Amino acid sequence: MARQERAIRTRRVILEAAGAVFDEHGYTATTISMVLERAEVTKGALYFHFPSKESLAQAVLDEQLSLGAVPPQPCKLQELVDITFVFGQRLLDNSLLKGSVRLAVDQSAPPGVDHSGPFRQWVDHLVVVLERANEQGELLPTVQPRHTAELIVGAFAGIQLMSRALTDRGDLAERTSVLWGHLLPSIALPGLLTGIDRRPDRGVRVLAALDTEDAEQDAMDLSAR
Repeated sequence: MARQERAIRTRRVILEAAGAVFDEHGYTATTISMVLERAEVTKGALYFHFPSKESLAQAVLDEQLSLGAVPPQPCKLQELVDITFVFGQRLLDNSLLKGSVRLAVDQSAPPGVDHSGPFRQWVDHLVVVLERANEQGELLPTVQPRHTAELIVGAFAGIQLMSRALTDRGDLAERTSVLWGHLLPSIALPGLLTGIDRRPDRGVRVLAALDTEDAEQDAMDLSAR
């Protein structure tokens, strides 16, 4: 069991180091030596988990959806909004997520690396949330969940790229708030608009609540031992 836990930790260390290097240098300029230096692991340890640079890049890409998880909300449109704010907030300091986003838009990645995967996965995920919102009577009757999901994913990808270029993502929360100010009236029933929180610090507050829940759970686990 201890060996398995060490292997899991080593794999995570490698992924986080790779995310940082891919974010800083892009796919083509990144080398395995750079990742080894950042991760401070042996070449054998890295190749045990990832047999090639391509497989390492794919693993970084595959982490993106899980890194954008948010707590479920009674109002599914609020949950949809939260996904973008939490994703944007985590982009400020999560090296693995940064690397995944860089790879997703990096057209230099070889055919063996599916950089389109996160886009399709996010669309599929948002479709489910929007369908739940529709079942709960939150959407205007003209809304088509898949079309709307594709618009949200594309628009958010665009504003985060613009935010990175202009302010190193320093204004991403504000831009996300503006985005929802335009999108929500076109998809939500009017009576819901005032109840959906799209203030720029929404991501900070959702993550703070998650941290509190995690700390409380850890305390409960310790007391149960």
